[in-house]
This record gives sequence, structure tokens and C-alpha cells, in this order.
Amino acid sequence: MNKIYPSDLTDSQWHNIKDFYGSPKKTGRPREVEFRQIVNAVLYLVFTGCQWRFLPADFPKWQTVYYYFAKWRKDGTWFRIHETLRSQERIRQGRNKHPSAGCADSQSVKTTAVPSSRGFDGGKKIMGRKRHILVDTLGLIIALTVTTAAVQDRDGLKKLLRTFGVHRKKLRKVWVDGGYRGKVIEWVKQRFRYHLEVVLRADDVKGFIVLPKRWIVERTFAWLNNHRRLSKDYERFAKTSEAMIQIAMIRLMLRRLQPF
Repeated sequence: MNKIYPSDLTDSQWHNIKDFYGSPKKTGRPREVEFRQIVNAVLYLVFTGCQWRFLPADFPKWQTVYYYFAKWRKDGTWFRIHETLRSQERIRQGRNKHPSAGCADSQSVKTTAVPSSRGFDGGKKIMGRKRHILVDTLGLIIALTVTTAAVQDRDGLKKLLRTFGVHRKKLRKVWVDGGYRGKVIEWVKQRFRYHLEVVLRADDVKGFIVLPKRWIVERTFAWLNNHRRLSKDYERFAKTSEAMIQIAMIRLMLRRLQPF
């Protein structure tokens, strides 16, 4: 009998997303593994931060788990689940499924010795990658992209806004920090018709202070940091890093939508 781990999906949580993985084919070789166990293994890896080869023996073989993880990343399954759950969570909280306002920021994280694309962030003094995210007023991710840490926030924002489509029809205002000042404000206004509002810290204020609106995206980064796989960027490819972030948010939203 398989052990039950805290990261495992409950019956109601699995029922919410099982249709995204498809039904077994009526012809051909019968499926030997349950997709629910595959998903549980991926959630375990993201939450605990273990290596693929160190997945507990209760789960299917790590090669099988990785195969399906990569397959669902390439065919957009993780992305579709993430988008659907965000709409469900917004509706549950009495919001329109398409947000009208958001907050954007970036987070520089170190990479490991795994060969990968990386760069140096001169401001944060970090060699690694940079996560650019746009969240709604609930802190749920609307769009994300991962670049080398050498990419400036303004250039990262341009790439970020090119990654999403259907949400832009209602989005009107995006709060950002001082790193996004300059020509990018007019560029965003002309190309996407969004208003970038820069929220700055007062010069005469000392110590820690919660800045209006900007705390929302900082809280989202804190949610991501609760998953040990995201404490650094351990992935070889940036697209894999993006999938890991989506899976972390899927876990968070499922626990809200279906607590039991």
C-alpha cells in the first residue's frame, strides 16, 4: 500500500483536474501507472525539493514521472490547468475571471552547477536567473517568464506582456516599482493600452514599510519560496522553471478550492 504524503492530492482535488489528463485509450497497451500517482510524485518533488532520482519508491519510477512531467509541459497541460484553476478561484472570491488590474515584479534567484542559461544581476549581485511575474489583485499569477538574471526588469516586462493573450482584453492598470520607470511606460501604453503606475518608497521613511499594491506580488514570491524546488533555480531549461512555478501555484489554488 502506498504511503500518503502531505503533498498528495485529496479525492476532491484530483476530481477537479483529472479530465485534463485524458482517459485511457481503448486500444493498444494498457496503461501501467495511474496519472494521479504521477501528479502526486511531481507535487512531492516541487514541495520537498528532492531530485528526480530520489523520489520515494511508493511513486512510479522516476523516469516515468519525468516523462509525463515533460510531456505535459510541452503540450501545455500544466498551463491549461493553471489557467482554469485561477479563473475558478477568482470566481469563488466573487471576482470576474478576467482581471482588470495587476502588479508586476521580478525575482532574481541563484542557479546550481547544472549546465543552463544564466546571467549576472548587478543590482542584486546574483548569478542565476530572473523570474518575471504579473499577478492579479489576489496574488494569482496571470503571466510569467524566466530569463537570465542579466535581463533588466524593463526588458523582462516587455517579454512578459507578450506571453499572454485573452486576459489583456480587461487588464487596464499594472502597478510596478521604480525599476520600470522610463520609456517602457509609454511603450506599454501604446502597444497594450495598459497604464503602468509606479509605486515608490518615500525618501524620508526608514526601515521596513509595506508599500501599497506592491506587497501583493511580494507575497506571491513568498508563496513560491515555500516550495523547496523553487528556493533556487535547479532546472536546465527556463521553460522547465516556468512549469515548476505553475505547478506550485496549482497546488496552492487546489488547496483553496478543495481544502478536503
